[in-house]
Amino acid sequence: MKDYQSLAHTTWDCKYYVVFIPKRRKEVIFGMIRKHLGKVLRELAEQKNCQIIEEHLMPDHVHICISILPKYSVSYVVGYIKGKSAISIARKFMGKSRNFTGESFWARGHFVSTVGLDEEMVREYIRHQEKEDEHYDQLKLGM
Repeated sequence: MKDYQSLAHTTWDCKYYVVFIPKRRKEVIFGMIRKHLGKVLRELAEQKNCQIIEEHLMPDHVHICISILPKYSVSYVVGYIKGKSAISIARKFMGKSRNFTGESFWARGHFVSTVGLDEEMVREYIRHQEKEDEHYDQLKLGM
């Protein structure tokens, strides 16, 4: 039986697989930024009463499986997370201070897919993302 969540008048199970990238797909998610970003993404999701179920940060993109309340659109939550995390990174690592919008970290847009009944498969894919990328790179080199 699935673990459904409830609000006052709604029972729901809305999970999404989301991928987004830094501007120009630069490999900037490593070291201290990677550690900081993992914590910040979860905190920002919790601020919107959402939950990141699984995440994996690659040097040039982010994979997350996120549970979002039905009262919020996916674009709204992902935009909020990207915007606030960019500001946090700019303040902590780029020496920017007040009134910085963080517009120079994440690229516009994102990929999203509903998880549905394949949640465990999606979570497994996210956990083993680095192996999948290595396998893909080996196939590209062999051509």
